[in-house]
Amino acid sequence: MTINFASDNWAGAHPAIGEALVEHSRGFASAYGTSELDKRVENRFCEIFEREVAVFFVGTGTAANSLSMALLNRPGGVIFTHKEAHMREDEGGAPEFLTGGARTHGASGTLGRIAPEALDEVIRLFPAEFVHSGQPMAVSITQATEIGTVYSLDDIAAISEVCRAHSLPLHMDGARFANALVALNTTPAEMTWKRGVDVLSFGATKNGCWCAEAIVVMDPDKARDLAFIRKRAAHLFSKSRFIAAQFEAYLREDLWLRNATHANSMTARLAERINQSNAARLAWQPQANELFAIIKKQTAQSMNKKGVFFYPWKVPSGAELTLAPDEELYRFVTSFATTEEEVDSVGEMLRG
Repeated sequence: MTINFASDNWAGAHPAIGEALVEHSRGFASAYGTSELDKRVENRFCEIFEREVAVFFVGTGTAANSLSMALLNRPGGVIFTHKEAHMREDEGGAPEFLTGGARTHGASGTLGRIAPEALDEVIRLFPAEFVHSGQPMAVSITQATEIGTVYSLDDIAAISEVCRAHSLPLHMDGARFANALVALNTTPAEMTWKRGVDVLSFGATKNGCWCAEAIVVMDPDKARDLAFIRKRAAHLFSKSRFIAAQFEAYLREDLWLRNATHANSMTARLAERINQSNAARLAWQPQANELFAIIKKQTAQSMNKKGVFFYPWKVPSGAELTLAPDEELYRFVTSFATTEEEVDSVGEMLRG
């Protein structure tokens, strides 16, 4: 038996995505994003965001984030993120590399979310008149966050207010965009441009696609250079119809929302099982499809030997957790492919 809670990246592709790839593999279509399918999907993005947006397909979330930063780049640029954001800690220097030297600077905030007052404070560390420190260029928030929490609509608006006070654009890393969207029971427009988001990394790979990410620029007039930036960085796919095909199936009949709703519900179910357990406890309440639990190391090792995969995780800054010497923090991630039976099996192991 193998039960996988290591990452939603480990899940395969939804059958509808595979069928779309097969369907569009036949025949010929114009290349480099010029096909009818590409244009149709771009129009679909405009529909779901309730305005004209500029859409640029890329193959990875790291590319989406890093090329977004390259679009927003300024000489000596400083990007403000949460101090433990994925962009800052887990993208191998790609944002710095693809911007030609911009730096990330961390802001504090509990449970993975930047605190607006902390953001304002760190931006003020880089005054415009002091050339030696560089200059602020952008703020990036992660939705859902790296530790499974979600910025509320008011939270996003508060961050945006700080950005506007400092004349900075706001970027959203939406690797798990759909999971956050259904958790808030809102719309793409409400969670982005209506709350002040300028550029979005729209993730689909974690939520049932094979390899499909997009950069969405809310004001197309500000997106012209991105076509050249993407090409220069070698992220313009010649056969881009195969990314478009995935998005067409993903966005059809709300498959993306149904997949995310299922994943979130499996995390909620797992949280219930952990609350019933004598061998584990929740570190904090999950909001999307990532759950963090404190488990005895021996119990976790026993589960691993039985074929249950999940990761140990460092305790986030600001988390008020007390761990015994024989305990550790672990991350569990559910996906569109997680089953109730798998969740319940893990629950039984933890009850034992």
